[in-house]
Amino acid sequence: MKVLAFRHVPFEGAGHIGPVLEARGIGCDYADLYRDGVPDPDIAAYAGLIFLGGPMSANDPLPYLDRERALIARAVDRGQPLLGICLGSQLIARSLGADVHRNSEKEIGWFDLQFTEAAAHDALFGGIRGPETVFHWHSDTWELPPGAQRLAWSQACRNQAFRAGRNIYGMQFHLEVTAAMIADWQAQDENCGDVCDLSAPLDPQAHSARQEELSNLVFGRWCTLL
Repeated sequence: MKVLAFRHVPFEGAGHIGPVLEARGIGCDYADLYRDGVPDPDIAAYAGLIFLGGPMSANDPLPYLDRERALIARAVDRGQPLLGICLGSQLIARSLGADVHRNSEKEIGWFDLQFTEAAAHDALFGGIRGPETVFHWHSDTWELPPGAQRLAWSQACRNQAFRAGRNIYGMQFHLEVTAAMIADWQAQDENCGDVCDLSAPLDPQAHSARQEELSNLVFGRWCTLL
């Protein structure tokens, strides 16, 4: 069994998701449609699809993002499990008919995540009472797709996670990032504008141990949907 993860820049990989998949004998291929000449993958060959983050906006007029939204629509029709993280969640939300727009403020760093009543019985978030301090890095957000359940929120961003149907999930926060990824993101040229807005460098280790525990739990549960 394999899943397919869509990258949008080389430095935003699967992070903690990788070992969770490996521990369950699930392979992971990458689709890099942002690279010139890369054809659309055969999504039917995969048990589920993951759409990762990136510094661009889901509203940017980029042909590869249009292609990804078309693939999302096909996957929804097929009933395939989908997982979107940050930009990935915004692409899924748009594909499901929701609006994506600038959040009232940038949310970059470690911030508390609160869970809704709907999350209490959710397949991925059930039993996590919160608040939980997790990593965020985003300027945009999404409105709730029609018929979807809102699962989480933060002080700066009302919509942090949703579930549409049984097996389509979007998460605005970055539960997948490792401490090494956080350090690397701060050094990337594509992120220099965001980094300049920070009052101090981010501490990659601040809540990394608990974040890894949550990643193992939440993404492990997602694997059961495959």
